[in-house]
Amino acid sequence: MATEEELFASVDALLQDEPQLPDPAERARLREAAGVTQARLAAALKSTPQTVKNWENGRSEPRPPRLQAYLRVLEGWAAKYPKPTPASASVPETFSGPVDQEPVQVRPESAPSIMPVPEPEPAPATRPSAPSRRPAAERATSAPAAAPYPHGPLAVLDGDGLAYGVNGIVLECPAATVPQLVEWTLAKSGLGAPRLNRFGKEADPLVVLTAAAAVKLGLPERLEGHEQRRSLRLEDDHPVIKQVAKAKWKLTQRGFGPWARIYRPAQAGQRQCVQLAVLSWDALDPRSWPGVSDMEPAEIARILGVYAQRVLMPRGSTAVSGLELMTALRPPTRAVQDKGTGQWVSGYNPGSLGTEPMDPAPPEAPQEHPVAQGWTGGFLDEEAYQWVRDPQLLSDEECLLPYAIGLDLNTAFLAAAARLVVGLSGPDHFHAPRFNKKIPGSWLVDLSHIELDPRLPSPFTPSGRRPEGPAWYQTHTLAYAEELGATVTPIEAFLRRETGAYLDPWHDRLKTAYVDTLADLGVTADLDDQQFLAAMEQHKQVDPGMVAVLAAIKATIKGGVGKLRERPQGRHYRDGERWPALERPTWRPDIRAAIISKARVNMHRKMANVAKATGQYPLGVLSDCVVYPSPGPSPLDFLPYSTSGKPMPGSFRLGTTPGLAKLEGMQEMAWAVDLMEKGLNPARHIKGGDAVMDEGE
Repeated sequence: MATEEELFASVDALLQDEPQLPDPAERARLREAAGVTQARLAAALKSTPQTVKNWENGRSEPRPPRLQAYLRVLEGWAAKYPKPTPASASVPETFSGPVDQEPVQVRPESAPSIMPVPEPEPAPATRPSAPSRRPAAERATSAPAAAPYPHGPLAVLDGDGLAYGVNGIVLECPAATVPQLVEWTLAKSGLGAPRLNRFGKEADPLVVLTAAAAVKLGLPERLEGHEQRRSLRLEDDHPVIKQVAKAKWKLTQRGFGPWARIYRPAQAGQRQCVQLAVLSWDALDPRSWPGVSDMEPAEIARILGVYAQRVLMPRGSTAVSGLELMTALRPPTRAVQDKGTGQWVSGYNPGSLGTEPMDPAPPEAPQEHPVAQGWTGGFLDEEAYQWVRDPQLLSDEECLLPYAIGLDLNTAFLAAAARLVVGLSGPDHFHAPRFNKKIPGSWLVDLSHIELDPRLPSPFTPSGRRPEGPAWYQTHTLAYAEELGATVTPIEAFLRRETGAYLDPWHDRLKTAYVDTLADLGVTADLDDQQFLAAMEQHKQVDPGMVAVLAAIKATIKGGVGKLRERPQGRHYRDGERWPALERPTWRPDIRAAIISKARVNMHRKMANVAKATGQYPLGVLSDCVVYPSPGPSPLDFLPYSTSGKPMPGSFRLGTTPGLAKLEGMQEMAWAVDLMEKGLNPARHIKGGDAVMDEGE
């Protein structure tokens, strides 16, 4: 038992320590400056991300012994990343925007807001025909100086001059031309969104145009006659293009298409840019935004507003938004103090990919890439599973089971991105290096000698077939080979010396968005497995708008990963030529390979654990969907549980978070066997009918 003297000494020490903690905002600044996520800091402090979030929001304070540990890391960061002085406000930081835009200026935190304070608006009108379930339209008043974006991130403009914003706001927009709309948006709309990282930039306001609004502004209702959807744009001699040029506004290199960016070059750190999205030009792809284009303007504003708040302001397709989110959360530059002059200048932001594009190693590149020309050493083939078991390996007992059940892993690629260490520098070539599972890169190794159960797919190839000789593998694949007991002896490798968990903030934000949106649909983390299955069966009937947000979040994840290895477009492309995507620092096929490798390994590990625990083997796998024979029509009939009723560790578990599973579909076992005998994959069609799995969320 501690004495009173010992307790008083302990409390006195605590009282002396507490005032030394910086204020909550400074705690967040220091962590972000170090490029560390809340989840990573929480792991280091043996705490939780929510607890760290509470410390940075001022909701709670750390207690010993975490208090001293937290104070120590903050003091270390404070020494490396001192708080910018007021003088820094006069030195803008350069920010590398999208490839098709001019570089713009990002102001330090203390600089004035981008958006001019909106002038008083006339009282907005409500739309009588709006569905009654929608919140009543609020009256838009003058914007207070402390609120640069009082009317939310975006608005949907109809043909009557009404701009529908979030939270039921409706503004009167008098614009009759596109230049007038741009001027109104920047000067009076009160639209925009704050930066996601203190070194980033505010989101440019978005105005979504209905078909009627487009026609009223002089735009065609439809754009047709192009071979590819991505090439849709107005002709250079269209009257609207001439109006924009006459008003001294500019378009990005993509021109005026379904997603248009209209801007003037930044002056004194002030951005002047507006996004326009034209619904009738298929700006919202129905595969990513199911049914949204056909909804009422107020409902479209609500859906896009939720996405903007949980993910980011839409920036084009969900794939583009997925990639832009990476940069928004890990800006390439930050303000640094020049030791010689004492002035604040633009410098590299630790943990980011920087501002310069980086060529991959030859085996990591697509075969049409310039660095791959003349390369004969083979290529990396880290792709998602497409495997079906040989029907000759089906047992009589399996064939007599009545059902085939498909399980789908929630956002498997996002789960793989968690705490994923990737290369931040260029590849270096090594011969006969010793394998190290902590070093990201590509390794040439022979795994063909490894004997595995043929009732499971090989974890080393996307086809699930056994390797036939030396091949290139990503680090995670080889680390799993070691986990299975194999000796890994690299022949050569392309490795990266500078590394970091670049995708951690991206993972954390999208995970929260996914879980929160599922919760809006009645699927919450506190449900037991039976309740979870019942909620998932009904969730698409709860709120079509939130169903669309959920679909968009999943498409953002899948598309963002795909953009890391965007291929050349257009029939005129010739192998060996560079294409525009290569000029992005975020064109990183090695990072994509790392994500997919880890996702495939995670899937195999779960299947192997199920086989070890229960003797059950999959019928087929397609990316993140796996099909098992089952004695009953529910996953609960075949998933392994302990005697206490808890899911078997390391196996497939039902739940809401990324990496956990949900029911994908159920069919008769005879149906699955028939497909397998035809060489077809039951995982591709388990939803029923001719439904095809969307390969890899």
